[in-house]
Amino acid sequence: MIAAAALALSGCSIKIQSKQDPSIPADTMLLAADKGTPMMERNFNPYLVNKRAASSYIYEPLVVINVLDGTGTPWLASKVSQPDARTIDYTIRDGVKWSDGKPFTVDDVVFTLNLIKKFPTLDLKGAWQHIASLETKGDHLVIHLKEDDAPAQDIISQTLIVPEHIWKDQKSPDTWRDPNPVGTGPYTLASFTSQQYTMDKFEDYWQADKVQVKHLVLPAATNELDIATKGFDWAYAFMSDVQGTWVEANPNNKYWFPPGGIIGLMPNFTVAPFNDINVRRGIALALDRDKIADSATEGYMKPAGQTGLILPNQEKELDPSIPDGGLITQDTAGALAAFAAAGYTQQGGKLVGPDGKQFSFSITTANGYTDWLRAVQEVRKELTALGIDVQIKQPQPPGYQQAIQNGDFQVAMGGMGAGVVFQAFNATLSSEFATPIGKATASNFGRYTNPEADKLLAEYKTTVDPAKRLELSHQLQRIVYDDLPVISMYYGGLWGLYNDAKFTGWPDADDPYAPPQTYDQTPLLVFTHLKLRKDGE
Repeated sequence: MIAAAALALSGCSIKIQSKQDPSIPADTMLLAADKGTPMMERNFNPYLVNKRAASSYIYEPLVVINVLDGTGTPWLASKVSQPDARTIDYTIRDGVKWSDGKPFTVDDVVFTLNLIKKFPTLDLKGAWQHIASLETKGDHLVIHLKEDDAPAQDIISQTLIVPEHIWKDQKSPDTWRDPNPVGTGPYTLASFTSQQYTMDKFEDYWQADKVQVKHLVLPAATNELDIATKGFDWAYAFMSDVQGTWVEANPNNKYWFPPGGIIGLMPNFTVAPFNDINVRRGIALALDRDKIADSATEGYMKPAGQTGLILPNQEKELDPSIPDGGLITQDTAGALAAFAAAGYTQQGGKLVGPDGKQFSFSITTANGYTDWLRAVQEVRKELTALGIDVQIKQPQPPGYQQAIQNGDFQVAMGGMGAGVVFQAFNATLSSEFATPIGKATASNFGRYTNPEADKLLAEYKTTVDPAKRLELSHQLQRIVYDDLPVISMYYGGLWGLYNDAKFTGWPDADDPYAPPQTYDQTPLLVFTHLKLRKDGE
C-alpha cells in the first residue's frame, strides 16, 4: 500500500508533488521508519542490532527518556524513587497486559534483567555494569547498585521488558528473531512481507485511550525520493533543500530539526601537540562556526557552544557565568597568540613549530558522512589560511569506528552531548574510558584525563539532590569550556518530517515533548500524543 505521487515537469526544473493515498484510511499512518536492503527480515527481537524499527513500538521500557533534555516519563514503572545513591525503587505498573492477554507483572521485569545478565550481548544499555542485586517487595522492584551510582537509574530504566512466559523457552535469545512478538506496547504485528509490514493498535493497551492512530504501514522503500513523493505521514531523514522538496510537495508537510548532539573535533591527547591546551585553543579560536554549520547542514543547524550542553534543550542546566552560552567566535589574532604560546609562529605563509617544521596533521572522518566531510573541508580551509597543513582521512564507517575506539588518529570528527547530562559529561571526560592506544574504548575516544573531572563525576554519582547536581554540572561545563577535551563546532540535527493532514499534536519547537525520531523508545511519547484531525479543523 503506497501513496499516489506525481513528478510534474516545469521548464527545466522538477516540481515534486505528494498526496495522501486515498486507499489508506484516515486512522492509518504511512511511516518511513524502516528500510529494506532491499528486503526486510522478519526480526522483532528488541535486543538485536538488525531488528525491525517497530520492535520499540511493541516492547516498552520502565521509563521513557526524552533524549532532547533527559526528562523521564514513568512507563512500565508507575513510579521511580531513589532513597539513596545506591538504591533504585521501581513501582511496577498495575493493570498492564501482554498482547496475548497474559498479565504483566514484576516477575517479567526480574526475568528480563536476569536474561540480559545471562546473555550480555542483550544488555544494550549496560545495566549490569551497575547492578549488584535485585529484590522484589510486592509490586516493587528494588535494585541495589554496586556503589553510589545515582545516574545509573537513567540507564537501567531504558531496558526493554519482554514476557517471561514466552522468552523463558528460548534457548538462544541472543540470536532468536522473535517473528511473532508479544509485547506491552501500543501496537501489534498485523502482517509481514519482505517489502512491507503493518501494525494494528493493541486494543487492551494500558494507555489505549491515548492512542488514536489505529494502524501503521511500514514499507521497505524509504529513500529520499520515496519519502518526498509517496505521501508519508512521518519520516526521519535528512533531506537537502527540505523547503523546496518536502514542504513544497504538500501544503500539510512540516519539518522539525531540533539539535540532538554536538559535532566537533576530537583531539587525541596521547599525540603531541594536541595535549597542549594552547594548540587546542588555537584551533578552537581559528574556526568560523557559522560557516562550518552552514556548510555541513545547509544552514539547518546552528553553531554549538563549548559547554557540553545541547541548547536550547538544556538551557536550565547552563552555567550563567560562562559567556555567550559557551559559544566561541572566530578570533584569528587570538588563535595565533595561542599557537605562539605553544611555540608555533607564521613563517613564509606556514605555521612553523619549535622543530622548524610546518604544523601538519590529519582529521579522520567516516566515508559517506557527507555533512561531516563538508565540515572537515571548511575546517581545513580555515586552518590552511593560518598556514596549517591539514589532511583528511576517510575510512569506511567500520574502519572509522575502529580507528577512534583504538585511538588510531590525530584529530577525528565526533562529538559530545546527550539528553542525560551525567552520561554526556561522563562519556566526554571520564578517565575510565582512557584505555591505552590499541585497546578499544566505548567513549572519550581522545583519551582525555583530568583528576578534577574524575572527582566531580564521582561526586555526581553520590548525590540525588538536584541542587547539588546542578552545581556539579556547572563545574563540569567549566572544564569542557576551559580545557577543550572536544572542540565543539555545530549541533547535529534530528531530522523529523511529518504531515499533519490526518494527525495533529506532533512534537515541534513550541511543544518539544519528544524528539521527532521514528526509532528507539521516544516514538511511544508521540503515539500517545497524536490526535485524529477532525473534520473542519
